Amino acid sequence: MHTAFAVAVCVIFIGLALWHFRMALAPTVAGSGAVPTVEGKPLFVPSRRATVTVGFALLLAAALVAITDGLIPLAVPKAVPSALSYALALGLLGRAIGEFKYLGFFKRVRGTRFARLDTLVYSPLCLLLSVGVAFVALHNGV
Repeated sequence: MHTAFAVAVCVIFIGLALWHFRMALAPTVAGSGAVPTVEGKPLFVPSRRATVTVGFALLLAAALVAITDGLIPLAVPKAVPSALSYALALGLLGRAIGEFKYLGFFKRVRGTRFARLDTLVYSPLCLLLSVGVAFVALHNGV
């Protein structure tokens, strides 16, 4: 059961990575809900390189979960991938909580498309992934 759970978490990370690669190849228009906006203008415009980098980071997260669960054998002590997985889980939890202005559950700016998507999709997904990664680490660590 643990392996099936780890595979599910990996599949979600891989799906998110593929979405970021697609976004790098065919960026969307402003206001799509991909980045926070102020008065209809994006706070930042992610470059293709940055979007691809996020995609690769998501693939690394999938690999870390797979290594932690033993799906990908790696000749390191089990404590190493477990500790890294806990760090990843904390990072995802931090993203779900947010920076208190534009993103996360406790954001103050709420009237934008991004804010709605963040409340309904992005932050809950980060929270669920945080719990999932921590669960895999807990059941496969030292």
